[in-house]
Amino acid sequence: MAIEPPLMDLPIKTADQGFYRGFSVNVTVVSKIIISVLVVWCIVWPTQAGRVLGDWNTAILAQFAAWYIWVVTAFVIVCIGLALWPTAGRLNLGVEGEKPEFSNFSWFSMMFGAGIGVGMLTWAVAEPVAHFKNNPSVIQGLTTALDADNVRTAYVWSYLHWGLGAWACYAVAGLALAFFSYRRGLPLTIRSSLTPLFGKSLSGTVGHIIDIVAVVATILGVAQTLGFGVEQFVAGLTRIGFSGLALEDGSATTLGIVVALAVIMGASTLSALSGVGKGIKWLSNINMVLSIFLLGFFIIFGATWFGASAFFIGIWDYLVALPWLSFNVYASDGVEGSEAFLLTQWQGWWPVFYWAWWIAFAPFVGLFLARISRGRSIREFVLGAMIVPSLMCFVWFAWAGGTAIDLELNGEANGLILDAANGDKIFAMTEFMLAPIAEFLAWGMAVIIVVLLMTFLVTSADSAVLIVNTINAAGDEGPKARPHILFWGGALALVVGGLLISGGTGAIQTAMVIGALPFSIVMALMCIALIKAIWNDGRREAAGVQTTNEELASPAE
Repeated sequence: MAIEPPLMDLPIKTADQGFYRGFSVNVTVVSKIIISVLVVWCIVWPTQAGRVLGDWNTAILAQFAAWYIWVVTAFVIVCIGLALWPTAGRLNLGVEGEKPEFSNFSWFSMMFGAGIGVGMLTWAVAEPVAHFKNNPSVIQGLTTALDADNVRTAYVWSYLHWGLGAWACYAVAGLALAFFSYRRGLPLTIRSSLTPLFGKSLSGTVGHIIDIVAVVATILGVAQTLGFGVEQFVAGLTRIGFSGLALEDGSATTLGIVVALAVIMGASTLSALSGVGKGIKWLSNINMVLSIFLLGFFIIFGATWFGASAFFIGIWDYLVALPWLSFNVYASDGVEGSEAFLLTQWQGWWPVFYWAWWIAFAPFVGLFLARISRGRSIREFVLGAMIVPSLMCFVWFAWAGGTAIDLELNGEANGLILDAANGDKIFAMTEFMLAPIAEFLAWGMAVIIVVLLMTFLVTSADSAVLIVNTINAAGDEGPKARPHILFWGGALALVVGGLLISGGTGAIQTAMVIGALPFSIVMALMCIALIKAIWNDGRREAAGVQTTNEELASPAE
């Protein structure tokens, strides 16, 4: 039987004129309706929205916790397998001989800034401290809360949530999109990554549904990140001297939420209008420089040796525990307060929540990674998109979080960091370290952190707006109509604000876990489609059949 060339044409109908010119009306309008309904529901009926979303979340955690854990494990295996597979690893995410558009520094900066940078400022301190206080080993009585014997376990869980699993979610989506768009010439949109399974039928209703699911997941995933960021941004403004934006417990007031969203989304919308090559690239480079400065402060003036130990020993412990942690699912006995119940509850709060978050974030980061990774090999992409960012996260957790744990462990902080709200912990720690030397140093560091946080938030938000419009425009990477950029910038702000008002960050977390479920199925299909495509391309090469669209031109040419 003759081997046919791969599918290199997937027409997606877009409007020829009018307000939606260049956009897929089916995808754009339905996506806008779903997000608009969610916003109105949360703002007009906040109590009902919070209750219903909570019930759905409980049901999903009860029925799909194992699915979330196992599917992310599959993503890690697939990515590493593709990098090690000689036939796959050498393939260029573009036509043969094509060179990358961005330098390695800009590539890493944009990848880290859009992918996970915001979380570092909140969770690099907050999460190791949280696990230092409680984790499954503490629940089972194997280690002691807030004691030295619990430090290594705290880092195992911290590294699990921000390591290979997180970046494998992004890498799967990015690889699939880049492979089919830059080798086959298919539209840079989610549906294209499933062509080996569904073929030209993706031009119709099936493809529309897939892209709609991706848009909704993207908005909810980015909303989760912005929700945490808004809380921390308000905490930072309060530390700088702006009053009336936060309550006594550190949570943002409605005024604080409005002010933070107005500043962040206003700046991000302006940046989105300038495109990837200008606003986003420069913002990413700026926040990378500021990140290095802040991290250098913790390494030099923080718990230097404690952090080094947490980094190297923590990585070893993480890799040793990874096989077990990747498949373990705690089973509840239904008895509230029992060990089995507490373990299941903890797993829902942490690993399952994180896997849902990374999956919801994957269409956004994946498409963004594909956009900035054209011309790189699959092996280079996996190493760059999984290994390097994971190590960067570990460095942050080791020295920023390690400094906090060390200050609490030796009694110096005396609960000051532990008792602060999650978003305020990094401010509480830097103030404790610098205020005794000079108040203006503590204030200046708070300003630097707020500026860095804002650049991270703006980078994430404006990238998300561009990505959503790219999906809605059937993969067209060109300039988008200004009204659509403004709509999605406003919609993202209203989703974050509405969910925060209806139930705080918990409401955003609930909506995000729900929205991530259908896209997790799409991602599992992406893995199957990508493996099938690479396998068949190997057979095509052996038979002398074309595998890439030679008409594609590098954007750098």
